[in-house]
Amino acid sequence: MYTGSDIHAYLHYITNKTSVHNRDNITRTNAYFTFYRKFPEIKWAFLASMVSRNAGWNMTDLCMTPFRYLLGKRERERLFMTYERANWLIFSDAFPQLLVYQLSKQKNKPMFDLLSMFHVSSYMIKEWHYFWKYCDKNRLVHALIINEQNVIQGPVIEQDFFKHRVFQQLPYQMQNILMTNAVLFPTMSNNLYGTYVQNFTNLTKRIFLGKKLASIMFSPSVYEQTLLFAKYCTHTGSRRDYERFLKLPPQPSTPFLRMVYPVITHHDTIRIDWYQLGGIKQKWLRKNPAHKKQKIGKTFYQKRQLLFAYFYAKQALITKKYFIGH
Repeated sequence: MYTGSDIHAYLHYITNKTSVHNRDNITRTNAYFTFYRKFPEIKWAFLASMVSRNAGWNMTDLCMTPFRYLLGKRERERLFMTYERANWLIFSDAFPQLLVYQLSKQKNKPMFDLLSMFHVSSYMIKEWHYFWKYCDKNRLVHALIINEQNVIQGPVIEQDFFKHRVFQQLPYQMQNILMTNAVLFPTMSNNLYGTYVQNFTNLTKRIFLGKKLASIMFSPSVYEQTLLFAKYCTHTGSRRDYERFLKLPPQPSTPFLRMVYPVITHHDTIRIDWYQLGGIKQKWLRKNPAHKKQKIGKTFYQKRQLLFAYFYAKQALITKKYFIGH
């Protein structure tokens, strides 16, 4: 049993470490991957690091010339804050769980009851105890996917600001209809794996998406290639991180994330245990069919080229009208 002073020391350490690594998209991505390399049995940490890389690329996309022209400044700021807030919340919930697991390994005993002090759901506390006893790696991946998507449902997806100013607005609606957003798993070759994101506001669809991504990424050949990329390619937030390995026509440049975005200070709200409120839907626990590895680089960049072509055509039309008028 641990003493009051022990608990205080654990809480201080975990709170401080989480805060330091939750500074921005770069620190989150690196923290997830560093943890995974120490504890590869926690497969979710690698998945989280790769999804976090994608969030960074989506953020810096908003600074590209075509996006700056097609979206207003306020729209781009709101989209950035949607990515930032969701990823900050997930990290603030998930990283203490990872650190308590690390502490449990160091002490050689389960210490997951500490998680209640970080407002982690009772569902995940039970799942961590189950993992400690049975070491079911895939079950833990799915449990963390279910948990983290529930964590952001109220504070982001259903929060009035994001609901009305982002998810009900035309840019999001068009992105959803045209399926221009994807989670990509790059490699150090011309191969680009992943899947498209659709109906992001639907909790069940996001959970199924997370499970599908895990199935794709941890298929043997994709895993080995993606892991190699993650080890040797520093995350900057720019798509140049992986585009340099692809055989593509020249692309509009994307900046390094820290060149264009400041550190955002978030205000946390009182965490409500989603599991106590609504419990688990049985369909979330269903075993998904195995997903074949999907090379989506070609279709993803075809869609981007169409978007850029629309931008350049519109620019040319404006220029032509200008010269005719003068």
